[in-house]
Amino acid sequence: MKLKTIGLICMFTAFFCLWATAQPLPVWNNSTQKTNTGDWLTSKPAVKAQVFANNNGREIILYNGLLKRVFRISPNVACIDYENLSNGRQLLRSVKAEARLTINGKNYNIGGLYGQKENAYILPSGLDKLTDGSHDFEFVDYAVTSIQPYLNWKTRFWIPVVPKASGKMISFRYKANAPELAGMEVKVNYELYDGIPLIEKSLSIENKGGKVFKINRVVNEILGMVEEESAVVGKPEDMKKNQGIYFETNYAFNNAMRYALSDQVTHWKVDTAYTSQVNYDLQTPCLLEIYPEQGPGVELQPGGTFNSVRTNELLMDSYDKERRGLMVRKMYRVIAPWTTANPIFMHLVSKNDEDVRHAVDQCAATGYEAVILSFGSHLNMEDTSAANLKRWKELADYAHSRHIFIGGYDLFSSRRISDADDVIDPKTGKPGGALFGNAPCFGSKWGLAFRDKIKTFFTQTDFDIWENDGPYPGDLCASTTHPGHKGLDDSQWQQMEIQKELYHWLNARGIYINAPDWYFLDGTNKIAIGYREVNFSLPREDQKILNRQNIYDGTWEKTPSMGWGFVPLTRYQGGGPEAVLEPLSEHLDDYKALMMEYYGSGVQACYRGPRLYDTEQTKQTVIGVISWYKKYREILNSDIIHLRRADGRDWDGILHVNPQLKIKGLVMLYNPTDKAITRHIQLPLYYTGLTQTARISEQGKAPKVYHLNRDYSVNLDCTMPANGYTWLTVE
Repeated sequence: MKLKTIGLICMFTAFFCLWATAQPLPVWNNSTQKTNTGDWLTSKPAVKAQVFANNNGREIILYNGLLKRVFRISPNVACIDYENLSNGRQLLRSVKAEARLTINGKNYNIGGLYGQKENAYILPSGLDKLTDGSHDFEFVDYAVTSIQPYLNWKTRFWIPVVPKASGKMISFRYKANAPELAGMEVKVNYELYDGIPLIEKSLSIENKGGKVFKINRVVNEILGMVEEESAVVGKPEDMKKNQGIYFETNYAFNNAMRYALSDQVTHWKVDTAYTSQVNYDLQTPCLLEIYPEQGPGVELQPGGTFNSVRTNELLMDSYDKERRGLMVRKMYRVIAPWTTANPIFMHLVSKNDEDVRHAVDQCAATGYEAVILSFGSHLNMEDTSAANLKRWKELADYAHSRHIFIGGYDLFSSRRISDADDVIDPKTGKPGGALFGNAPCFGSKWGLAFRDKIKTFFTQTDFDIWENDGPYPGDLCASTTHPGHKGLDDSQWQQMEIQKELYHWLNARGIYINAPDWYFLDGTNKIAIGYREVNFSLPREDQKILNRQNIYDGTWEKTPSMGWGFVPLTRYQGGGPEAVLEPLSEHLDDYKALMMEYYGSGVQACYRGPRLYDTEQTKQTVIGVISWYKKYREILNSDIIHLRRADGRDWDGILHVNPQLKIKGLVMLYNPTDKAITRHIQLPLYYTGLTQTARISEQGKAPKVYHLNRDYSVNLDCTMPANGYTWLTVE
């Protein structure tokens, strides 16, 4: 019965694809085509993603009212127009191939047209003169379908209302022309989303022949882009790259806690065909290519399929740092909605099972939602003995009986296992040379067993959260005996695939993942906000200011739910009594202040210690903060507008905004000085969506009505207590 069901599904899928290809596309009409009005960051665009035919079927247009991308499909496919409709900016100056493969050491273009003489701009009048390449992959047909979720993800945790991503995908199918590639087919997919100027591009390579092909490199995007600056002399690395578009893929790592420093695929190159550029040595970096620097280096077997990285292309309409950050944060909510889940958790340091039960009871009593057993605790997820699994299943059952989630910490990379299982340095042929010195290879016997043990632990114990510290950071491995990869060439790609499969498996079961690397687009939920660990050994007064700086700096491109901070209840990384909060009742003001600056930012912190409270007064303080946070949870998990960075000299603050909520803004203002201060503050309310008036209330008091200035700001006077804070709501 199962086989019949699968067969029927396959038949239906094949029929649907043929149907999608056969359906005539609506014809583009420039004079009647609707455009979006308003700002897509503050209002919901009305125009949906659509695919049109143009120029007697010789062109395909992707359009959603915010961007327009046009492909000429005869005599082969090539992108000829890429426009940001919000500002009318054209991104392209030159026609290039749609992608490029290196197979068995030889390069092959996918699509593309040749003969453009002037590479500074594309003129429609010259397109009919362009020709195709005889050895390039040749366009066969296309199919248009609705966007489908990339991950089968579920969540058990609090999550804001997240509309399901929607839009259209077009897949262009190509076949190999070169006789040595007989049987090779490629699909190039473009997913255009509703309501955001975003396209996601990916490749799928199928080997329908009888030979094995080695895939040395896959370049899944090539764009001849308009240059960013006019520089007569200069090196490519010193010149600006195109800021009209933001690229992000699901191939990023190195523990930098920022995508720009974790990116492994974005390459800005010179274009020597662009001979009319201003730069005297033709060194302007205006040719964009997306590909992993290492590999993939995999062997594609007959009947096999290879899927490329997924490139997200977000069109930017501004150079303003805040607006660009808001656009990126919106992108995450659309393509990685699992990152918006944000449970309230403590980081438990336990010595025995009774410590776990005690922490669960304290969480239940104060409104916390989860216990994560921290590093240094008595949990070992890699122990899959029946006794260990039974022990933790009972503790998980107890936590769940109190409506508390439970999770734990496990380390992967920064540890030594054995000469047989560690990453082999290609320079020496010996263990070592990894990002953390010595580290296991995910493709080794130990690495594959680690993956299986984690799956077994979560399956048998019903744990809810995995804190995966030191996840695979991109180490190369020259071993030729590890079962998970062939050798050096495919070692990085295959280790990434092993980890991604594990993250996808966990997501399908609703398990939350903390991981200190940039794997958001393959299922991780949270990463560190960014901090220096030894700073938590500094006096509490320093920590409060440093934490607010970390929050301010770490939320330009991350939503509040994507980052976590740290509060050392007990000694951590050194320091004396002045650095810790225990005994909690003796440092209650500092404890509350640290909670308020994290919960007030929407950023969860690891409250690391054995307990949440030690006296009734401490308990009531924790309950008060958590109750306040839950009351305003929706707006506190909304985007942050950065008002003033903490410097210890004067006030600092942030503003949460969400035009879709009743409470459209929440302001947190802090006074680090030892005297009460009153400040005249200009509050920018543009991204609240308010246009005329705002009702502003301080700490729940009767609201005052303010009329917005022409720049959508309001001016108000606010008094902040010495070494304290205040908060305002905006409606």
